[in-house]
Amino acid sequence: MSKSYFIIGANGQLGTALRQRYPEAKFADMVELDITNKQAVENYNWSGIDVLINTAAYTNVDGAETTEGRKIAWAVNADAVANLVAVVAQHNMTLVHISTDYVFDGTKQIHNEDEAFSPLSAYGSSKAAGDLAVSLAPKYYILRTSWVIGEGKNFVRTMLELGKKGVNPTVVNDQIGRLTFTSELVRAIDHLLSTSPSYGTYNITNSGDPASWAEITSKIYELSSLDITVGNTSTEEYYKDKEDIAPRPLQSTLSLDKIRGTGFESRDWVEDLKLYLNKEQ
Repeated sequence: MSKSYFIIGANGQLGTALRQRYPEAKFADMVELDITNKQAVENYNWSGIDVLINTAAYTNVDGAETTEGRKIAWAVNADAVANLVAVVAQHNMTLVHISTDYVFDGTKQIHNEDEAFSPLSAYGSSKAAGDLAVSLAPKYYILRTSWVIGEGKNFVRTMLELGKKGVNPTVVNDQIGRLTFTSELVRAIDHLLSTSPSYGTYNITNSGDPASWAEITSKIYELSSLDITVGNTSTEEYYKDKEDIAPRPLQSTLSLDKIRGTGFESRDWVEDLKLYLNKEQ
């Protein structure tokens, strides 16, 4: 029997990709369902829904360092998640929730699913609180990811546009990780829901050699046949004179051993970057 899905955060990068994968799914954005409103979540008609996929998040990492931004981050990334946990428990739904490398301080070279939370920023703290809430749900999958690229404004598109304009950008070279294309996240969600491994947290990014943002930028230009020089700088130097900047984890590489153990093989980020750039061109 096929499962009935409901996608929250339907207009974001991942929500958009999930709606293409599950065209029959019901969905809502914050305008249609304010998940920060406990009453609204409780009163919503959840009948017939088997799987609730929450892709909604406040992801303005620097914005969350301001007084107002911090309140919004906690409302969306923590309180709202607790509201969803209550309804999935009540209606026997499976909750799929998206987490982030920012729940860690980035001092370990590779992060596995069992690492203790050590967020550096308000955003990271709010996401860690959301993960803790999800872990109380009877049936849940947390997909912890990093550096997401899909439809909408993102790093690859920004760098590509700069390159086409002939700009030689300066990019940080001390933050290390892997890109995660929304196509890969959708594949992983599909895999977990169709094969039903043990509930819990699974890291999911594209595979391949970890790289810095500067190295990724160089790869974008190489694959796009753009003769652009990428300048290197440190995170500290890049943000030196800017205010309300959130500290970033420098090591964002996530171990993929656990999800590989369920039979899922991640695609190399360079291969997916090629496909993405071909579509963009």
